[in-house]
Amino acid sequence: MVNFQPAYPNTQSSNPPVLALDRHLLLEIGISVVLLALSLVSNFYAGMFATENVSNPVTDIILDNVPVINVDFAFVEGPLFLWMLVGVLLVLRPGRIPFVFKGLALFILVRSGFIILTHLGPFPTGSKFDVGEPMRFFTFRGDFFFSGHTGSPFLLALMFWKDPKLRLAFLGATALFGAAVLLGHLHYSIDVFAAFFISYGIHDLARFLFRRDWELFDGACGANERWQLSRLGLVRRPRSISEPGVE
Repeated sequence: MVNFQPAYPNTQSSNPPVLALDRHLLLEIGISVVLLALSLVSNFYAGMFATENVSNPVTDIILDNVPVINVDFAFVEGPLFLWMLVGVLLVLRPGRIPFVFKGLALFILVRSGFIILTHLGPFPTGSKFDVGEPMRFFTFRGDFFFSGHTGSPFLLALMFWKDPKLRLAFLGATALFGAAVLLGHLHYSIDVFAAFFISYGIHDLARFLFRRDWELFDGACGANERWQLSRLGLVRRPRSISEPGVE
């Protein structure tokens, strides 16, 4: 088994920096991965159930008055780029992984519970799009309430709120995807606008349920730490006073 060592073992401090990939963090990452996987399984079966029991479409004050637009790229490829960005952010700072994964797992689990309750049919003039084979496990014909395309980037914006650039990026993705699903008639308006309120509640609930993970996440986002890639793995060290951004 590989033992992770500090990137700078010659430090004069009697208390070496906390290792990024210590046993506790590895355990929490493992638990968060399991929870996220279980939530995706629940989403799959909830989506299948809702699709099998789909009923008739209903009128919508926005969709009835807005012409349908082809939003294939924003609906399919857009989220792929978003999750690639999230993956990079988590790899650079592994301390973020437990809270982000557990928060997303809670988001998916709550959404799975909602989509099995009411089985509306898709809006008649919905935009046509071609999802790849992997996407078929996440997108269904009956999983409307609430919009995951709108809620998930907004949840990420709340998580990364202290970072102005990431906050703006995730809020921009929220606006883009929310507009796309409405212009493409892929979600009812209530699905989109309710997503903001539900995601806000999920974020607060995640901070309450996963308090230690939130503290670890908040610490990993701090300005006084910098993650570095060593030969043995990702580790962190305190930033020196001479480095930019340290007061």
